[in-house]
Amino acid sequence: MPMDWDEFKARRQGGGIPPQLRLPQFRMPDFRGFRLPWAVVLLALVVLWLLSGTFTVGPDEQGLVLRFGRLERIASPGLNYHLPYPVETVYKPKVTEVKRLEVGFRTIDPGPPARYQDHLEESRMLTGDENMVDVDVIVQYRITDPVKFLFNVRNPHTTVRITAEAAIRQVVGSKPIDEVLTTGKGVIQQETMQALQAVLNRYESGLTVVAIQLQDVTPPKEVSQAFKDVASAREDKNRLINESQGYRNKVIPEARGRVAEIIERATAYRETKILQARGDAERFLSNLAEYKKAPEITRTRLHLEMVKEIMPSVEKIILNKDGSGVLPILPLRGGGVKEVKP
Repeated sequence: MPMDWDEFKARRQGGGIPPQLRLPQFRMPDFRGFRLPWAVVLLALVVLWLLSGTFTVGPDEQGLVLRFGRLERIASPGLNYHLPYPVETVYKPKVTEVKRLEVGFRTIDPGPPARYQDHLEESRMLTGDENMVDVDVIVQYRITDPVKFLFNVRNPHTTVRITAEAAIRQVVGSKPIDEVLTTGKGVIQQETMQALQAVLNRYESGLTVVAIQLQDVTPPKEVSQAFKDVASAREDKNRLINESQGYRNKVIPEARGRVAEIIERATAYRETKILQARGDAERFLSNLAEYKKAPEITRTRLHLEMVKEIMPSVEKIILNKDGSGVLPILPLRGGGVKEVKP
């Protein structure tokens, strides 16, 4: 006959439950007597220690494996292995990354808008003519020899900043202030880059300067207004020079054109006169030859040609004193020829 739940609880408390109806009792296992062998623990630790020697070298990195602080080998990009610490250690400098260094200022917030903090102890320097300027410089460099970079320079970033500051001070100190503020920035950047690279090579730092950029070159705030006035006067001077050069470039070609025209006219006049003189000389020689053959006839012909030229439209009458008839000459233009005998 089935029992309800209350009867089952009453019989259980009174011990009257048959054995076949009693629930099994669960007992927790006792691990106090279990002991893990020390050899297994040590083996696991050794395996983990050996696995810690795996490392990966990126495509823009070079892996330098040092054994007790001495260079052992250079690992190629990819998955590599070295003896775990402290036997061997790995340094992975990025040899293709171009690093950026600021001298004279620091970027607080790239923005936009960007915010900067001036470091006047780095930026203020004297020019060659003993004027004060604030020069902010950006230096870009990269690692070309990771071995020299690791072993020859203790703090590369600080070394580059101090060396760049010294180089820019040296170059700016050899230039006048007008050149520093206006036209000489490109030359200053090039000379600073060469001076900085020369010092880094002398240190055997393994670094190569990629670029030097003058971020900002300004006079100190205390005298900035005076420099602005000077700059305005310089701009006016350049404007007037440009205007005068434009006027010169306009007037000189015109004058040269007029000179060339006068020369051409004079040359043509000279050639005309020469040819005319040669013609007159040849005509004179021809008349002279005819005159030698018949002086009287030639003299009369020349006289009549002159009369024809002087009085072209007047009727001309020729008098023949000896009654021998009309002279053997051609009729004169502008009127007939008549013979009048005395």
